[in-house]
Amino acid sequence: MKFKQVMIIIAMSIGIFLCMLDTTVMNVALPAIQSSLRIQLNNISWALNIYTILFASLTIPLGKIAEHFGTHKSYILGFIVFISGSAISSFAHNLTMLIIGRAVQSIGAALVFPLSMSIGINSVDLSVRKQVIAVLGITQGLAAALGPIIGGCLTNFLSWRWIFIINIPLGIISVIICLYTLKLNEPTQPEAIDFVGSLLSMITLFSLTLGLVQGRVWGWHSSVIICLFMLSGISLLLFIICEYKSSHPMMPLVLFKNREFTGSAITILLSNLFLVAVTVVLPTYFVKIQGKTELEAALLITPITGMIFIFSPLAAILIDKLGARIVISTGFILMTMSFILFSIINMKNLFLVVITCMILGTGYGIITGPITVLAASDFKGSLLNASQSVAGVLRQIGISLAIAVYVTGLYGNLVTAKNHSIQYIKNEVIALNIPEEKKTTVIQKAIHSLSNTSTSTPKNHFTSVEKKRIIQENYYQVLKEQPSSISDVEKRQIHAQVSIKVNSKLKTINQNTNAAIAKIKSFAVNEYGKAFTKLYRNSIIFVFLSTFVSFLFPKKKVKSKRKLHSAENA
Repeated sequence: MKFKQVMIIIAMSIGIFLCMLDTTVMNVALPAIQSSLRIQLNNISWALNIYTILFASLTIPLGKIAEHFGTHKSYILGFIVFISGSAISSFAHNLTMLIIGRAVQSIGAALVFPLSMSIGINSVDLSVRKQVIAVLGITQGLAAALGPIIGGCLTNFLSWRWIFIINIPLGIISVIICLYTLKLNEPTQPEAIDFVGSLLSMITLFSLTLGLVQGRVWGWHSSVIICLFMLSGISLLLFIICEYKSSHPMMPLVLFKNREFTGSAITILLSNLFLVAVTVVLPTYFVKIQGKTELEAALLITPITGMIFIFSPLAAILIDKLGARIVISTGFILMTMSFILFSIINMKNLFLVVITCMILGTGYGIITGPITVLAASDFKGSLLNASQSVAGVLRQIGISLAIAVYVTGLYGNLVTAKNHSIQYIKNEVIALNIPEEKKTTVIQKAIHSLSNTSTSTPKNHFTSVEKKRIIQENYYQVLKEQPSSISDVEKRQIHAQVSIKVNSKLKTINQNTNAAIAKIKSFAVNEYGKAFTKLYRNSIIFVFLSTFVSFLFPKKKVKSKRKLHSAENA
């Protein structure tokens, strides 16, 4: 490739990386943002979700409209919008400003992401097209997996604002490269814009993603969520009818006649669903259940990213030798193995956790390396642009589904685990031979500690003031039984004896209470561990069934030895 082409690929890779990074980079930083802006967690989730909702909703229509006005100019404009949104978010001093910044970011990302793929692919010759697609595809997978890690590191060492500030210099570099390398006077495609299709696609994707990300907060059985899903279904049906009849469709349905694209579309959705199911939920488990810091939790999932980095390019090479069916099915089988391990291993054994993460990363890497190449198939022009827009949307839907299904499932399981633990606490403490008011205090402290099972509990459950009060009460009780002529020396002796007895009894009570609390904590950790592993145990069958998606891809054509021999002689 020429130097100019290499620079274009670098600029497009930066665009893809930043757009995908911002879908997951905020998750780990939410507690820090919540504390800094002093807002409720349910409210701050809008700053996270608005990006996903608008990104998914606008990618297809904006990608199509960009063809009408010129993809190169639209790309630069989109990146400037994305940088502006990042700047607004980084300087946000309240929730409204942060949500506005994230919304502006998502509009820019909806232009940058699909155009990065199409510009990058169209900038090179057919001889190196597959390698370029593989590089851009690997960048997508790495960015999604690196999000929590980068978010954790920046938040821990600098500030949560840096998860947005980092976009600004990188974005400016990409824009400068584009101004130098891209043709701003490119020929455009003055086709009629399918406004009805655009509107229907936005309604479909907006209502679907909004329902998925807000289902846990608003309630899955609430009328609002049900109406959103119904609206999405009806809009999708109307969209398909509209696109079928349109002479200039927003999303050409002919794409789905291509088996490679259809298989790739489903694979992109499922692979991202099962990857994000771990990269989002696992750090939450480490922080909430095991009491690790956000940075420690983020670093523990770095093996996933490492394996994606190693195996994505290898799989992209192997696809020509082994065929799509073998490569994609192998990836899903490895992901299934990781889910099986997550459901049975001791999560406190970090060595086993790292090995399991490596298996997951290897499986996803094997899939994500060639899948972008397969999704592009042999499309050109507007079909290529449309294929990349659809692939980007399906990736976002996969991420949204993962958050909807797994985060909701985790919180539901945690509520069940907490209820079991509270009942266990009450049963254990009631059986203790301690004063009733002390039972109430121990129960309250134990229930409060359930929010973080790693929280240390005091070994001594009686303060010095309480000890003195109990000793004095027992001392006066003993004095009442003594003759009034008792001397001061005898009183001091009685006080000393009472003190010894009380301290001995309190020591026994402390030991019994601590033993009960240890049992309670062990029970709670076990219950919370089940809340996590249950998610993956119930998912094993679905990850395994995803393996059969590989049969949607056409069989690899094997040349016979006779044909190869005659070709060599020729």
